[in-house]
Amino acid sequence: MNTPLTTPPLAPKTIAILKQLDIHCVEDLQQRGAITAFLQFKNISTSSTESVLWQFIALVENRTAQSFSAEEKTFWRQQIKQHPPVALFPSAKIMQYWMQQALHAAQQAQLLNEVPVGAVVVYENNLIGYGYNRCITDHNVSHHAEIQALAAASSTLGNYRLQNCDVYITLEPCAMCASALIQARVKRVIYGTAETRTGAAGSVINLFANRQLNTHTAILGGVLAAESKELLQQFFRHKRQSIQITDISAGSTEI
Repeated sequence: MNTPLTTPPLAPKTIAILKQLDIHCVEDLQQRGAITAFLQFKNISTSSTESVLWQFIALVENRTAQSFSAEEKTFWRQQIKQHPPVALFPSAKIMQYWMQQALHAAQQAQLLNEVPVGAVVVYENNLIGYGYNRCITDHNVSHHAEIQALAAASSTLGNYRLQNCDVYITLEPCAMCASALIQARVKRVIYGTAETRTGAAGSVINLFANRQLNTHTAILGGVLAAESKELLQQFFRHKRQSIQITDISAGSTEI
């Protein structure tokens, strides 16, 4: 049974903003995390104070806000400083629409016999950059989908800094592409399926969460993950089958 958000301890305005964040009960708050919820809350309510943070943590930990010691508050303040960038992401419907465009781009890579990864850059809900893997075609290791899309978007805007842009990628970015996305100061990165071997958004390392870097970019994975993964699996299955056929043909020739 879900535990409702009540007044007290939360103000009615606080509860209303939490509902905008799709946090409707204490269990939702616990799942989101007190710090993440507070940082998202601040994106809507710029006048929010630390008292809201203590209320959120207290609800998550099933205690009162007045029970926190000075040492505990210092600890939580440090956690906020170290927290990765947080943003309010578009609705699921909007993110799925743009990820579909990235999947269309990935299919263009597949036609070139490239690993099918696609990316699009979106500014004010308009497509301004479109890219897909072209490393083999262009004989250039840097021509990943993200790099192609960022270059196209920068040309469109006349600026390499893409501060208010979103980038949708079918596959979790590698370290090279994650660095480029951070350097471009992209606002939000949304990707499809995880890359367990080279992923730099949490699977292997998380450059977006490294506070030693000039971090500006919030990250979200798992949008149309199944579709993105299936496209990659189909590609590599076909590759393996082609190799097996080639091996069989070569063996029959020797006979």
